[in-house]
Amino acid sequence: MLNALGRHILVEFSDCNPEVLNDVSVIEKSMIEAAQIAGATVINSNFHHFSPFGVSGVVVIQESHLAIHTWPEYRYAAVDLFTCGETVDPWVSFEHLKTAFQADYSALEMNRGSLHQVKRTDFRQTHRQDDAMPSKPAGVAAAAEGTKNSSRPEYKIERNVWFTDKDENQALSLRYQGDVLFNEKSEYQQVRVFDTCSYGRMLAINNMVMCTERDEFHYHEMIVHPAVQAHGKVKKALVIGGGDGGTIRELLKYEEIENVTMVEIDETVVRAAKLHLPTLATEFSNPKLNLIIGDGIEFVTRAKTGEYDLIIVDGSDPVGPAKGLFSAEFYKSCHRALSDEGLLVTQGESPMFHTDTFVELNACLKSIFGIPQVATILFHATTYPTGMWSLQLASKSQRNLRMPANTDSTRQFVRKTRLKYYNEQLHSASFALPNFVKKLLGEDD
Repeated sequence: MLNALGRHILVEFSDCNPEVLNDVSVIEKSMIEAAQIAGATVINSNFHHFSPFGVSGVVVIQESHLAIHTWPEYRYAAVDLFTCGETVDPWVSFEHLKTAFQADYSALEMNRGSLHQVKRTDFRQTHRQDDAMPSKPAGVAAAAEGTKNSSRPEYKIERNVWFTDKDENQALSLRYQGDVLFNEKSEYQQVRVFDTCSYGRMLAINNMVMCTERDEFHYHEMIVHPAVQAHGKVKKALVIGGGDGGTIRELLKYEEIENVTMVEIDETVVRAAKLHLPTLATEFSNPKLNLIIGDGIEFVTRAKTGEYDLIIVDGSDPVGPAKGLFSAEFYKSCHRALSDEGLLVTQGESPMFHTDTFVELNACLKSIFGIPQVATILFHATTYPTGMWSLQLASKSQRNLRMPANTDSTRQFVRKTRLKYYNEQLHSASFALPNFVKKLLGEDD
């Protein structure tokens, strides 16, 4: 007989599989299963993933809790298993987690609430507290079905799982449903699709938010329409990156565009979008599209001189395969590949998040295209760091980038295609820069 109110096991798991320790969905599923296999009744779960490394979480059980924090970079996890009563054996949970994490370990068990030291009182409940007891979510506890007491009520597991995109000083967190819809590590990067609670499905690459169904149109409309409307006669376009499909979706709204070439380095991104982001991946079968899975930097280097009216660089942050998209050599190749009236637009990071990259990219383009031919666009990007994002627009010829080539035509196009963000007034307004941004770019004279 246990002479204490509860059993408490403190575990240090070492030499774990780091991929497992950095996967919040696997961690949550393993912790819930560990509780249920031991015979516990799970009430809710609350888990966070931190970018780039680490998961924290707790599973609340009727018999107390299981908690964890992981350090994938050290292949280490600290786990806290606390159960009360005699019906739940925390060592069963321990064995399950040891296998799931592929780990070595050290562990210490303590009895909590020694009955030699604490005495029961005549405490009485003053009001009734009812628990909602719908069925549990599918796919979480199949392994435990044979071990649970059939007379025990089926509690709904309230799952509270968070994805966090952060650097060392700031973070954005989005709650999601708990399961990962797509999870694949390609030759270049980790590609995942989550189903978030407030923003719909979300594409994340290397644990950074790329786009969500709720606000992706902010980015995709602005990376396309100001450039096309300022040019007025785009026939042939090149997109570097853009594997989610949103940019080509916007481009192919223009009937006058005859051909779009898209060069995406990672086939995995395209496949994830086709499978799980149907509102973005609408134009991959369009006959006007020439989709190439390959290196966009190399492609531009080999492109014919003057071949494209518009080049859109729809890359991610300057790390991994996108790092070369922020080099002078790349943009010199783009300049050569543009027609005499051609335009270039590239995502330019946030003035407040990647300040140095933002400033350096602007200076790089001015050195290649000329200061009067480069302009900065700012727009709201609610799930990107700081919520303020930029585009750099450059013209090979002298033109007024800050106005549509034909305002009436732009107005008609916006109404016809039912755009959600861009319009003719916003076109001009998006070039108006706050004073601190002007100062960063040396345009505060």
